[in-house]
Amino acid sequence: MANPSHQPPARPLPRSRPVGLGHWRAFLAVAEHLNFRAAAESLSLTQSAVSRQIQALEDEIGLPLFLRHTRAVELTGSGAQLLRSCTPAIERIDAAVRLARQSAGRKSVAITTWASFASMWLIPRMEAFQRDNPDIDIRIDASDLPVDLDTSDVDLALRYTLPGHRMQGGQRLFGEQLAVVASPWLLKASGTPQTPAEMARFTLIEAGDAHRTANLEWLTWRRWFDTQGCGQLQPKRWLYFNYAHQIVQAALAGQGLALARMPLIADALASGDLVEVMPGHRLDSPLAYWLLTGPRSSQRPEIQAFCAWLALEAENTRRAIGDMPDPDTLASPY
Repeated sequence: MANPSHQPPARPLPRSRPVGLGHWRAFLAVAEHLNFRAAAESLSLTQSAVSRQIQALEDEIGLPLFLRHTRAVELTGSGAQLLRSCTPAIERIDAAVRLARQSAGRKSVAITTWASFASMWLIPRMEAFQRDNPDIDIRIDASDLPVDLDTSDVDLALRYTLPGHRMQGGQRLFGEQLAVVASPWLLKASGTPQTPAEMARFTLIEAGDAHRTANLEWLTWRRWFDTQGCGQLQPKRWLYFNYAHQIVQAALAGQGLALARMPLIADALASGDLVEVMPGHRLDSPLAYWLLTGPRSSQRPEIQAFCAWLALEAENTRRAIGDMPDPDTLASPY
């Protein structure tokens, strides 16, 4: 039996407590200048204070981060790895602090929505709200990722989804139909199709992930062809994009026929930039556009003003696309 006295000493458990932010700022300064004196001057600290912070950081992590030379220092492999990770994190913190300082005492509305809706519907209309409310700042976070309005600093969420429990307490802004659209220049050059079968003469533009995402199956050309009784039809070629605004941009550029969402193209149809092909063959979609308000934001006057303006714009869109929603689907009827 082995003598317990000859067993190697147990390794200390790694520390799990957070590292102070000051240590990271010292680390970034030394990594930038590769010189303790220059780093100390940039931080308005003494060289010994910076040296102690770096030593404390290395003790916390349990690894050397710099190789000390006579007149300069050099990052170790572990130090370079940490630098790549912590630099963007510190930059995001600094940006958030700058934003908080700038917005202190100012009225603001923070909105989360997805990129296509922001660029095609929300942003083109916002000039009117800004003109009438010059003292309210607007921040738009265009992302496909869901945001928790209970815990985030976002006030409003604009969603695109089926009715259901997730939209409970939300306002239905408008529903949608899908319409076949094209550039007038494409139709002038190639002729306007008069029957669904004639669509095969054209390139058809579609969302690349439509067949892999449950809700987006409603937006596919294959579904449109099935409803027209020509489900086996194959077009001249397919052109796929990730986002709705890319699909419409390609149609505007004359690259093919797009099956587009009426709320997002109503303005382009009204201006003549796009032409609806076979208007009697629109495709109904069960998806709708919703407004959700964060519980901590609903009583603020600037939020109420923005929601009232949004409701008027939604009413204009419903009128433009002929949307007559079933009142039973409305969480907050107009």
